[in-house]
Amino acid sequence: MATRHSDPAQKEDLFLMETYTVSQLVKDMRFEGFLLVRSSDQRTGSNGSRYLDMNLTDRTGEINCKMWDGTVAPPQVGSVVKVRGLVQEYNGRQQLRVERIRAAQPEDHVDLRLLVPCAPEEPEVMYKEIADTVARFEREDLRKLVTEMLRMAGDKLMYFPAAQRLHHAERSGLLHHTTGMLRTAEHIIAAYPFLNGDLLRAGVILHDLSKIQEMNSDDMGNVNDYTRDGLLIGHLVRGVAQLSLAAQNVGVTGEIVLLLEHMIISHHGEAEFGSPRMPMFPEAEALHWIDLLDARMNEMQSIMQRTPEGAFSEKIWSLDRRLYHPHYEE
Repeated sequence: MATRHSDPAQKEDLFLMETYTVSQLVKDMRFEGFLLVRSSDQRTGSNGSRYLDMNLTDRTGEINCKMWDGTVAPPQVGSVVKVRGLVQEYNGRQQLRVERIRAAQPEDHVDLRLLVPCAPEEPEVMYKEIADTVARFEREDLRKLVTEMLRMAGDKLMYFPAAQRLHHAERSGLLHHTTGMLRTAEHIIAAYPFLNGDLLRAGVILHDLSKIQEMNSDDMGNVNDYTRDGLLIGHLVRGVAQLSLAAQNVGVTGEIVLLLEHMIISHHGEAEFGSPRMPMFPEAEALHWIDLLDARMNEMQSIMQRTPEGAFSEKIWSLDRRLYHPHYEE
């Protein structure tokens, strides 16, 4: 629950009380309500004082929060807390100055569905779209291989996010990212008919599946950290290993396995971004750009949602620039 000043001179207990989501918060608004902990750290300021630095979220957005009381222990990532504070701005971005915080209790009856960012479509619907795509593959070996990879991914695929932060960091975000890419791929295949459509579709489905091994996520899609496998190996190399295992499981051999392995390991495009090989055939190149486009558009959509029309966002470190939200209606 957030509150907006009806008169700046009024005391806190006289504020007009209304319910707001994170996406609706604006400067000078008071907030009191339950939020999910995305990240939480105790830091030391330049003056030597300790403070709490948190990112808290509901299903509509995320806000950075500071609590200048260094005696408060950081809440656990993935937990729900009740906070009270004042919305301010810092470097052009909204920030909540927290005055009070406590852990949610069973008697609070918090509905987690209101706090967890979720993909816009139901996971069962998105999974069916992927499975139907695989069923239409003309090559039996490709169909068997991708079906086995989906089987190996298991139930985690239904709720796993595509990332801890940045793009598709939401419950079922990996399915959201994959189906979004598949829809874009259909336009690319139509525009460039020389491409092997099923190979590109298979690459889209497989390229990020091993993020399931890369991150620790609960069934609400909250990632608290990378796994040891994720830190030591990463989803590109692990994806190749998983594909090799799947090929053995279903008895698929030949160049099709090698092509898919290359697509997985090269889809980040350059060594600077984690790919040991650049894409070396057209379907691999197309996969790289479709992946980048879908990730960028999702991230930019989130930034536009928290940036007023006619204003610039804060500097986005992943993009190394600020974004402008145009007045589209003018």
